[in-house]
Amino acid sequence: MGISPRVPPHRNSPNPMSPRVLTSLPVFNEAAHVDAVLEQVRNHCLDILVVDDGSSDGTAERLARHPDIRVETHGSNRGYGAALLTAFDHAIRHEFDILVTIDCDGQHEPKRIPPLVHALQESQADILSGSRYLETDLSASSPPEDRRRINVEITARLNRILGLQLTDAFCGFKAYRTSTLQELSLTETGYAMPLQLWVQAARRGLKIVEFPVPLIYLDEDRSFGGALDDSNSRMSYYLEVLDRALAATPGD
Repeated sequence: MGISPRVPPHRNSPNPMSPRVLTSLPVFNEAAHVDAVLEQVRNHCLDILVVDDGSSDGTAERLARHPDIRVETHGSNRGYGAALLTAFDHAIRHEFDILVTIDCDGQHEPKRIPPLVHALQESQADILSGSRYLETDLSASSPPEDRRRINVEITARLNRILGLQLTDAFCGFKAYRTSTLQELSLTETGYAMPLQLWVQAARRGLKIVEFPVPLIYLDEDRSFGGALDDSNSRMSYYLEVLDRALAATPGD
């Protein structure tokens, strides 16, 4: 992940003793959800960044109706990981203390942003990662079978190789200490970017803590796009990225 020169922040925390928190939403063709999600996010944080990853469905026009929200736009669709990397870079350049990432598809609850930030501080974690499987909730949604199976297999592999204790390798609802992000050299632009993140974080001895969040699936047919909609192709892609990350960041 490239680190850009620091620039002054747009506004300061109202309490100088409080951390400056940025909440960022990576979006791609989320015109159906973005207004409602942003209205909820506004209730729980001061600084918001949307990374529009080349949307073509009217998302950009809807974002223009929210002049108080920062927007960084990719000229073309570069991938979920690329949108997160832009958010990381923005948080570093603007000297935020904590970055929260939350998806814009309605499957993460913005009201959980303050507890996520509080838990990051209380646990003194470097990365606080939401987990949909840390606690059992019989009333929760059921994930698509292939997504749950792949998550279980990849999570188990990460735990075995890296000595982690994760229960959910792919939840996008996270809080990061921005100082921690500066220690990482992330380059993966696709959906497998979290795997590169876990490898580098574990190999650098960063403190990782999970935080329970609800399992909500509003659209079980939601597409990854292209070949990744095939579960076998998606699994192969994840394993390829994981193997490459492990080779690039060897352990002791």
